Amino acid sequence: MADLTDAEARVLAAVDEQWSVDRLRALVAVPSIGGTAAECDVQHLVAGWLEELDCDVDRWPIDLTAAATVPDAPGQEVDRTEAWGVVGTAPAAEDGVPALVFSGHTDVVPPGDPARWPRDPFDPHVAGGAVHGRGSCDMKAGVVASLAALAAVRTAGVRLARPVAVHAVVGEEDGGLGAWATLQRGHRGDVCVIPEPTAGAVVTAHAGALTFRLEVVGHAAHAAHRDRGVSAVELFAAVHAGLRGFEAERQVDADPRFDGARFPYGINIGRLRAGDWASSVPDRLVADGRYGVRLGEPVAEARAAFEERLAALCAADPWLAEHPVGLTWTGGAFASGALPAGHPLLSAVRRAVGDTGTGEPPERAVPAGTDLRLYAAAGIPTLLYGPGDLHLAHGPLERVPIDQLLTAARAFALLTLRTCGVA
Repeated sequence: MADLTDAEARVLAAVDEQWSVDRLRALVAVPSIGGTAAECDVQHLVAGWLEELDCDVDRWPIDLTAAATVPDAPGQEVDRTEAWGVVGTAPAAEDGVPALVFSGHTDVVPPGDPARWPRDPFDPHVAGGAVHGRGSCDMKAGVVASLAALAAVRTAGVRLARPVAVHAVVGEEDGGLGAWATLQRGHRGDVCVIPEPTAGAVVTAHAGALTFRLEVVGHAAHAAHRDRGVSAVELFAAVHAGLRGFEAERQVDADPRFDGARFPYGINIGRLRAGDWASSVPDRLVADGRYGVRLGEPVAEARAAFEERLAALCAADPWLAEHPVGLTWTGGAFASGALPAGHPLLSAVRRAVGDTGTGEPPERAVPAGTDLRLYAAAGIPTLLYGPGDLHLAHGPLERVPIDQLLTAARAFALLTLRTCGVA
């Protein structure tokens, strides 16, 4: 561990493990699935904690009408009747734009089949040195690490020269509603860290992701004479094989920061619906999928490339040439995003992590879309670093090691002092 100032040593010592674990368990216990009432409940819970930390809290209802109609809104994949934005700004000697922002999402994806979980996904428990439950890794631990850093600064009695802010956002899992609304409201910062689970790395770039729907039309017939029909399922199988070839082409020369990931720009079919009777040849299939956007590739160009390949696949099949597959771009639209090359935020975060005694983390890119691209588009240099491993997110074994939670909290505390300054 490097030589620390007196203030830094006091703040590190003030990071409270029990406080952090208790807050994480409380967050995980709120089943804040996107579009549910609990997505609002968890925001109010975090707002209350920020108030307890003496933060100036801005808590507001997000204008969902604007979010559905404004051209630059990121899109949504779930229905909402209510959503809340929350920003807490810690007191400092100077007013003005925060020198540092921590932005974390509090919404989670559905848990899936509860029988696949070792226990209730929203009954958080500690086992094997980790907190288990839906959202523990993605990314409530990151939110808690940010709060724990602010709590440590307060407990240590350190007064900051410039403000630090925490943005608690919703809707990240289906497009970025909360981050978009927070930026629309005028909240800014000199730099931003998003504590998504990064498996010990500092992530300076991420691929984009677009959701799409394919509609394949066949011709119905009695199953006893299936040769008289045209199966939408079989047509889709051929289209899907063609898309697999397209996917392989898009992985060539991927950025080395992806560190050997097989599909940094993957294409995935996540949902299929076809037919309405077992003894009929299915005449319609609907497939919903996700399509990766390359680093630096404009979303419009990514869509055009997909549309061109789909048209070519249809043209090569006699039936599809006459009955082309319908394509609709649906739901969230994640552009790619990156920290500007050479920006000092990377070295500052790596040094802060290293000074906790764990060694400096490597630089990586991830194939998943995040809110980074919204902050970057707003002119705020942003990167990802946080506790947990994305490989465990969205699955029934989701958990986060407590030691990683504490390392992130300590690193964020150091980063706060060094970025905001001590009064």
